[in-house]
Amino acid sequence: MKKIRLMLVDDHTLMRDGLKTIFEIEDDFEIVGFASNGKEAYEEALKLKPDIILMDIRMEEMNGVASTKIIKEKLPKTIIIILTTFDDDEYIIDALSYGASGYLLKDLPADQLIKYVRDSYNGRILMPDIVAKKIANNLKRHKEDRDEAYVSYLSNQETTTLFEELSKREVEIAKLLIKGLSNKQIADNLYLSEGTVKNYISNIYGKIGSSSRVEAVIFLSNYFNKTGKFF
Repeated sequence: MKKIRLMLVDDHTLMRDGLKTIFEIEDDFEIVGFASNGKEAYEEALKLKPDIILMDIRMEEMNGVASTKIIKEKLPKTIIIILTTFDDDEYIIDALSYGASGYLLKDLPADQLIKYVRDSYNGRILMPDIVAKKIANNLKRHKEDRDEAYVSYLSNQETTTLFEELSKREVEIAKLLIKGLSNKQIADNLYLSEGTVKNYISNIYGKIGSSSRVEAVIFLSNYFNKTGKFF
């Protein structure tokens, strides 16, 4: 059985040790490394190339958001999950825009945390309701150029009909994207190959002006909820 290679990043030794204990007893996880700040995380990630990084946010020398950005630039396939006690709006938006696959709070029960990490490995976006609401309410405050362009596109799309651009199959896939299904799960639901699903999702990205799965889910959720054409 292939193990999920996990790296733990937190500036508190007790937290790192606690996470290590939680995941080491699971047969499908292997702890491959640790880091106490964002700079160390970047250096270790380049050497270890973990499947998943659990990343704290507030750390000395380099925080988790900045570390996420530079790690994803070099290791785009590495999954980064932000794990923190702070549900700060700006941090949430920045981390996700830089490629984090989810944002979880540290007060989660251990079994739920393990489940979420497994889900992320299988392609699901980890976005609890409180996080999703904060993103929807505060997206326009984001300062990065990429997100400013995306928000501008979102405003323009309010006067167009998205259903005229998406095919029937793309709408079906959009519904499942919003529900958080992975590519494999979408393929199983629609009796398609994963490669076909990836192609459809790429087409959806192009039509809505999205550059990531998180942006696509946010955009599609907002559009369909506002127009009432989805549910």
